[in-house]
Amino acid sequence: MDDDRANVLVNVKTLVILNRQRRKKINARLFRKILLSALAELHVQPDSEICFHLVAAKEMVRINWQFLRHEGSTDVITFDNSKLKTQNSKLLTGEIFICLDDAVAQAKQFRTSWQSEVVRYAVHGVLHLLGHDDLRAAARRKMKREENRLVRRLAKEFPLARLAR
Repeated sequence: MDDDRANVLVNVKTLVILNRQRRKKINARLFRKILLSALAELHVQPDSEICFHLVAAKEMVRINWQFLRHEGSTDVITFDNSKLKTQNSKLLTGEIFICLDDAVAQAKQFRTSWQSEVVRYAVHGVLHLLGHDDLRAAARRKMKREENRLVRRLAKEFPLARLAR
């Protein structure tokens, strides 16, 4: 890892991982390293504050309804808490909720691992905080390309299978 990325990794103001699910045991230390590497790759500013919540489907259903008025569970929900967000700002403040039950189900559907899905959802959430949009088709394709690129790079750098403890 080059010195610039190492410095960015050390300077992220707040990166919190809250594991509030019991479906899978998570190697939080490795997950943190993966997240810090992703944030460095995306040139996120050092004063950023991000909290990742790993939740079960039951909690995701509640969050999805309470805040978005959508029924059912979903894989990832991102809340941007930035007050003075400017276009192309890399100073992030937000919360990303990741549903492990959905990760397990979608891993089977897409013939991948649940660990890879969790990393994908984390990247997806960070991309939303950076201003990416997946509501319009062209923007969704652009976001998906960036998501795929970063997930592939992280999978080469880290043993994602070891996210399971």
